[in-house]
Amino acid sequence: MLKTLLGLNTDELCALVQEDGEPAYRGKQLAEWIYQRGARMFDEMTNLPSKLRARLEEKYEIQRSQIVTALNSRDGTIKLLLVMHDGSKVETVGLPYPDRFSCCLSTQVGCPIGCIFCATGLSGYIRNLTAGEIVDQVLAVQEAVRNQLFKIDSRNCRIDHVTFMGMGEPLLNYEATVKAIQLLNSEIGISMRHLTVSTIGFVPGIRKLMGEKLQITLAVSLHAPTDALRRQLIPKMIKWSVAEIIDACREYIRQTGRRVTFEYCLFDRVNDGIAEARELAKLLHGLNCHVNLIPYNPVCGTAFRAPYPKHIRAFREILDDAGIQITQRTQRGSDIDAACGQLRQRTIRETLDRPLV
Repeated sequence: MLKTLLGLNTDELCALVQEDGEPAYRGKQLAEWIYQRGARMFDEMTNLPSKLRARLEEKYEIQRSQIVTALNSRDGTIKLLLVMHDGSKVETVGLPYPDRFSCCLSTQVGCPIGCIFCATGLSGYIRNLTAGEIVDQVLAVQEAVRNQLFKIDSRNCRIDHVTFMGMGEPLLNYEATVKAIQLLNSEIGISMRHLTVSTIGFVPGIRKLMGEKLQITLAVSLHAPTDALRRQLIPKMIKWSVAEIIDACREYIRQTGRRVTFEYCLFDRVNDGIAEARELAKLLHGLNCHVNLIPYNPVCGTAFRAPYPKHIRAFREILDDAGIQITQRTQRGSDIDAACGQLRQRTIRETLDRPLV
């Protein structure tokens, strides 16, 4: 069985080539080809000796994914459906802005959490992704842009922001997530402060992550200010109360000095009322945080609907009056199934698997 190179850092690649009798700098060249140039084959690595390339071919594989579906929204959002070496399918999204280019990554094939409003949750859980498979998603989006599969209306076509907000719960795939963070920073060159890890509120993972002292942003998907409402929306994540999640976040802020983001997806007549807004404002009072309000992106197969604009405004006003910093996510990619898991779910349902490239 061939050993996979994608997922190893420069030091590990240097050690690998040295074991084969090569100088360490060959490992640095290998890392540059994999992470900076997005090489898929050893034959592409033209500054490596042909004999070395042949030996690498015999013993190792880079193990890149293949793009099976690529969609481009009217608003510029990119969505890729990728197939991994074992046939597993995952999604990644590219979000170009005038001043940055963000990529939203998956950390698992499916998701074990089973949020009842989420397309990924409807499709179940298969396995964790490796660190290499997580990083591969950035390389895939970058490659798609480089090969002009999409028209990007932005001066910045290099991915410089990454969010771990795609399929899966990152902190349930902890080791691979942390390794991927380190690779994105050290090998691809994305600033730690431009990396965001989202969690549904897995308290042991939050407490473990604070010990890493990473200068990343932690985003906690709260979605409800009370235990009763949260149990309705996230029935499998009831081991930790809302209060326990907030306590873990408070300690995270103290240990890392980093502000925490609370993600709050607004569902029509479920959690978007005045009472919920007041409860949330009370819950977050005095915490170094900000709230990212997310109007729901409807998913086929669920009964949830997007909130009315007037309800969003009223909700925002209450938080604003309480002195809580707020952002509201702009809904993007609704015409290309951009909500997490939608494209994979639709593709599985329709059993479409036509390679694009």
